[in-house]
Amino acid sequence: MSAEAIGRTGLRVRLTQWLRKATPEEDVTGEREALLLAAAEAGLPLAPAAHPAPGYRCSCDRVGCPTPARHPVSFAWQTQSTTDRAQIERWARHQPQANFITATGTTHDVLDVPRQAGRAALDRLIASGVEVGPVAESDDGRLLFFTLTRGTPADEDEWWPCELDCHPETMDEHPGLRWHCRGSYVLVPPARLPGDEGHAVHWVRGPEHPLPDPLTLLETLTDACARHAQDESTTAWPLRT
Repeated sequence: MSAEAIGRTGLRVRLTQWLRKATPEEDVTGEREALLLAAAEAGLPLAPAAHPAPGYRCSCDRVGCPTPARHPVSFAWQTQSTTDRAQIERWARHQPQANFITATGTTHDVLDVPRQAGRAALDRLIASGVEVGPVAESDDGRLLFFTLTRGTPADEDEWWPCELDCHPETMDEHPGLRWHCRGSYVLVPPARLPGDEGHAVHWVRGPEHPLPDPLTLLETLTDACARHAQDESTTAWPLRT
């Protein structure tokens, strides 16, 4: 057995006890740190993020923060993001309430879809025998599919933009499929969302699953999003005969 396979097997065993939806109380325990370290061990670079404050507010000092508890603490988050275990342990222990983001476009991308469409696509992909990587669910209605990145080719001239690419400042422009690559980020579990409902971001499939090529998932995800949009349109504007 290869060293990589042994490492992933060990990670899978350790995650067995961790992969369940975190509550606010559990977020301040060693389980939070263990989940963050597991994500870093799987190659997801992390950086500290803001956390919820009472009254649907953000821990940052920005008045009327447009993305409360969903953004990095530092403007240098792209260079700050790391998989270094010691650094992540320091952040987690010194900032016990902080959420964490993972920067996309270096080792991984994220295909971000409406939860209903994502659940349907996930069932289809698994039934078809497609290798699906880590998947996280956000209680604000999104499913996040973690994949290999297409954002750092050896020849930078080969990098191609796409209207599906999603950056933090363009989130609202992509209500269907959002493709997070270079210059973007997502919250990594466990993360708490604003509000009194105990909403969070948690793993559906943990980071012990190898990252797939995004193109192996894209067709199924786009089809599920199109069906979801059609269903939403039909519900909102029923046709009369």
